[in-house]
Amino acid sequence: MPRSDISGFYRLSPEERLKLVKEFAGLDDAEVELLQRSGGLSLQQADRMIENVIGITSFPVGIATNFLINGRDYLIPMVIEEPSVVAAASNAAKMARVRGGFQTESTLPVMIGQIQLVDVEDPVVAKEKIIRERGRILAKANEQDPVLVKLGGGAVGLDVRVLSSRTGPMVIIHLLVDVRDAMGANVINTMCEAVAPMIEEITGGRVFLRIVSNLAVHRLARARAVFAKEALGGEEVVDGILKAYEFAAADPFRCATHNKGIMNGVIAVALATLNDTRALEAGAHAYAAMGGGYRPLSHWSRTPEGDLAGSIELPVAVGVIGGATAVHPIAKICRKILGMPSARQLGEIMAAVGLANNLAAMRALATEGIQAGHLKLHAKNIAVTAGAEGEFIDIVARRMIEEKKVSYDRAVAILKELKSQS
Repeated sequence: MPRSDISGFYRLSPEERLKLVKEFAGLDDAEVELLQRSGGLSLQQADRMIENVIGITSFPVGIATNFLINGRDYLIPMVIEEPSVVAAASNAAKMARVRGGFQTESTLPVMIGQIQLVDVEDPVVAKEKIIRERGRILAKANEQDPVLVKLGGGAVGLDVRVLSSRTGPMVIIHLLVDVRDAMGANVINTMCEAVAPMIEEITGGRVFLRIVSNLAVHRLARARAVFAKEALGGEEVVDGILKAYEFAAADPFRCATHNKGIMNGVIAVALATLNDTRALEAGAHAYAAMGGGYRPLSHWSRTPEGDLAGSIELPVAVGVIGGATAVHPIAKICRKILGMPSARQLGEIMAAVGLANNLAAMRALATEGIQAGHLKLHAKNIAVTAGAEGEFIDIVARRMIEEKKVSYDRAVAILKELKSQS
């Protein structure tokens, strides 16, 4: 099995990196050619994905190296526009390897379909009637997708609660469905639609909303890792990271950015595999707020040996079949680079990457500050915007960083000076 700790990967040209990834993942020439094309998607393919298509945009596909997850090496495709995120994940994964990398696990891929029942004479009695008819309701739901049932999935449970609202009490039924390797929204919505008339017949009430919930509390991914204090930079750095974590745990203003750093990694992998990023973001932040306050998705502590231990738990409603992930050619290649994981494995990979990015961000904050990594790439972007080309891009960027003046006006001035000297 090839290793993901590729020395000097970032120093290589894009073509050289792609060659290594091709060998690692067993990509064929056609797949390599697609990765080199802008977006890899034709206008005709795009037109079948959404409405009113007029064109195609594209984002960079980067590779995070060094990941060791459950004893297996991974190269992680990440799609993101923000500088330093891919490098941060790679560096954190390198530090995690010292103590064995990331260990992950996940729950079964059970999603929630919500059915809203109103206009019942007695909500408590209606709840009891629904519970008594649980078997019949689940059977009706499973009639909608016999293939899913044959694969070991399908409707597996029913929760019922009475909810108070400003418009009066309502009975909320949660249809629990094991969606296997799908994200599950379509099958959930279909099942909810199918059982709605039965619930109305059982209770005498009226059903309104029948839709998936993106707060997937039954579909969780967890990752943990230990980072050696020597790899992090010593005990002072461990102290600083723990102080940063406690700040996030105590203050929602800090916690929002703490969790955003986690989602940098999660969403970059989701975009690479073309999963629903809005569902993941909504679910993660809602999960972080479930205890009555907004809390970090990760947890950090010091081991008896003085190392840093981190863990994360978050809902991951992701799929590897159906929808855009099965249509988009680059998404299919990215899944191949990941080793064609199941939906559960993909969720676990996302959790590990999220934990890595969280560690990298806190370490940067506790040492040189978050801007140091950002500015290197940001300076190059500013140089290009100012009109720099070729070798002038690096020269202008380097000068701005040395002067600690990274701005469009300064880039224009440096470029003008360089051109006058040439």
